[in-house]
Amino acid sequence: ECAAVHAMERRVREEIHVSDHAPASLQMLLIDGEGEDRDEHMEVRNPFTGDRVAEVAQATEADVHRAVAEARRRVGVHPPAVRAEILEAASRMVASRHEEFATAIMLEAGKPLAQARGEVTRCIDTLTFSAVEARTLAGEMVPMESARSGIGKLGVVMREPIGVVGAVSPFNFPLNLVAHKLGPAIAAGCPVVLKPAGQTPISALLLGRVLFECGLQSGDLAVLPGPGGSVGAALVSHPDVPMITFTGSSAVGWGIRRDQPRKHVSLELGNSTPAIVHEDADLERAAARIAGSGFTHAGQSCISVQRVYVHESCVDTFTELLLARVGELVVGDPADPDTDVGPVIDADARERIDAWIDEAESAGATVLQTGETRGMRHPTLLADVPDDARLIVDEVFGPVVSVQRYRDIDEAITRANGTPYGLQAGIFTRSVDRAIGWARRLQFGGVTINETPTFRADQQPYGGINESGNTREGPRYAVESMTERRLVIIDGL
Repeated sequence: ECAAVHAMERRVREEIHVSDHAPASLQMLLIDGEGEDRDEHMEVRNPFTGDRVAEVAQATEADVHRAVAEARRRVGVHPPAVRAEILEAASRMVASRHEEFATAIMLEAGKPLAQARGEVTRCIDTLTFSAVEARTLAGEMVPMESARSGIGKLGVVMREPIGVVGAVSPFNFPLNLVAHKLGPAIAAGCPVVLKPAGQTPISALLLGRVLFECGLQSGDLAVLPGPGGSVGAALVSHPDVPMITFTGSSAVGWGIRRDQPRKHVSLELGNSTPAIVHEDADLERAAARIAGSGFTHAGQSCISVQRVYVHESCVDTFTELLLARVGELVVGDPADPDTDVGPVIDADARERIDAWIDEAESAGATVLQTGETRGMRHPTLLADVPDDARLIVDEVFGPVVSVQRYRDIDEAITRANGTPYGLQAGIFTRSVDRAIGWARRLQFGGVTINETPTFRADQQPYGGINESGNTREGPRYAVESMTERRLVIIDGL
């Protein structure tokens, strides 16, 4: 398998190889259905090796204006059946190029190959569910004649595309979170202008090309890599872009919402994810699920388990089980199919994570397990971190989990709720009947019971409250937010 992996890596590297003079077509930004070069380029580097993976043409503010102007002419052009056919064809094509996409994710994001393969599979699902929404998109009948004023009238509510969608995606899921923007927008009949994360634009460009191969036309989609301060700012402020869908940091997301009060701004932001392990929980199951979900992709998921609240009667036993499970995780080269934990995205992230760990330890926390290899932070477990430490209050976005003891469930719920965030939380207990009541008290957009809160199925309504956002993603729910209700009344029946 390793030989096959390296062969695929060489093939992808050849396809996206950049000479000093002529970037390959894959590195062209996508605008008006074609790849175009620019004078300025962005380097994409492998987070594990530091090697240059590719150079990508850097878009400009003028590109944003041009893309939006073309997109405005494409709103609602494709009928729903055609939208569905494009998405279904794209799903099949991504499946046929599964390993190529996985290798690209691994190279640009440093995501371990096994997890990158899982992301490609999820992208296929996301496109498929989006196609279903295109085929079933419909309005509703209004019971006009239930009031005397409506007698003789027929009322129909139609769902119409909201217009051009401006999309901004993050680095941590460079393929599937792009699919969660593009798939529903296509299903809704909305053209999209996408700014992918600067660290990981390759997967977005690959998916964009697939969608054009499968039937999108000029103006339906633009993929414009570039700096947030210029390309991103021009996109979110453009007067002809009525909707922004943004996944990223809370500070940036809520800044967009504040600055663009007239737009529909959908935010999917961060979290400081808690899991409660009650005294009657299956401790082996809880330890196994948390060990994996706390450190997948080096903890770089907005629902990576970060805080574990364990009942005082079983905290010692649980901690031993968790330490054993974490000790089995393989840290190393993302290209190795056996690797569980790879690098964080860049040196700035490493330095921030290290600083937060040092700060917590200075405040009285106990480091139970840590380490470093080739500049990579090993899975780090801490105990008794103060409730006001940044490792508790803020989103660490790294391979760090804290174990906290509690006396009763009321305390656990209060402490789980004790951050500005509210994306997902989890409870491990055999008392499922009581856990449903506890879930109502947890102030999060989603609560899992006897499953890690890092779990996400791509068709579920996924999103948070408070600082974690204001929307629900998942194709069905995203399509709803990307369409507007239009009432049509017919008289004289």
